[in-house]
Amino acid sequence: MKGAIPVLLLCGWSCFAAAPRLVFTKSFPGSTPDYVSIVVDKAGALEYKESQKEDEQPVKAQLPESDVASLFSLAEKLGYFKAPLESGLKVANTGKKTFRFEPETGTPTEAVFNYSLDVSAQQLLEKFEQIAATERSYIDLDRTVHFDKLGVNDALAEIESLWLRKQLAAPLQFVPLLERVSSRPAFMHLARERAARLKDQFTGNVPQSSGAADTDGKAK
Repeated sequence: MKGAIPVLLLCGWSCFAAAPRLVFTKSFPGSTPDYVSIVVDKAGALEYKESQKEDEQPVKAQLPESDVASLFSLAEKLGYFKAPLESGLKVANTGKKTFRFEPETGTPTEAVFNYSLDVSAQQLLEKFEQIAATERSYIDLDRTVHFDKLGVNDALAEIESLWLRKQLAAPLQFVPLLERVSSRPAFMHLARERAARLKDQFTGNVPQSSGAADTDGKAK
C-alpha cells in the first residue's frame, strides 16, 4: 500500500477519467445569439455559453436524469457521430451545427451539418435547441431581476411558455431567482405572483397548470 501513495501523488487527477460528455455548438453569424455552446456530461452537469472565448463564464445547471438519458440514447443511435449527418440537399443555411462525443477514454468523434434527414439527429438537435432557449431565458431573467425590474414579468412569461410547452430544461435552476422575485416588494405584484406560482410548479408543490389565461392575457 505504501508504494501506491507516491503514484497517486504523481499522477494527480489525470489518473481519474472524466465523465463522457456530449457537446453541441451552433455558429450562425447574423443571428441572436450568433454562437451557442452546450456541454452535458453523463452525470447531468450542464454548461451553456454564447461566446467562443476560453475565459467566458458559462451558465451552469443540472439536467434531470431522464433528460440526460434521452440525450445519450440519441447519441448512441447516431453511432456517437462517427458517420456524416449532413443531408447534402440545397436548403437554406440555418447555421453550422456540430455534435461531438467525448468519451472517458479514446478519441472524440463529431459530425458537422447544416441540415440532416436523420430523425434521431433532428430529435437531438431539437433537445439541444430547447436547452439553448431555456438558458437564454435564464440569462434574460437574471438580467431583468438585477437591472430591469419592469421587464421581469415578460421574462417570466417566456419561461412559463416554455414550461407549458414542456420545453423547459432544468427548471430547478430558476428557483433562486424566482424566490427573489416572489419575496421582494420592489417587483410588480403580477410578477411576484407569477414567480411564486412557477417556483411551486418547478419544485413539485403544485401540479402544472393547464394553460388557462392569466389576467394579463398570457398563459399561466
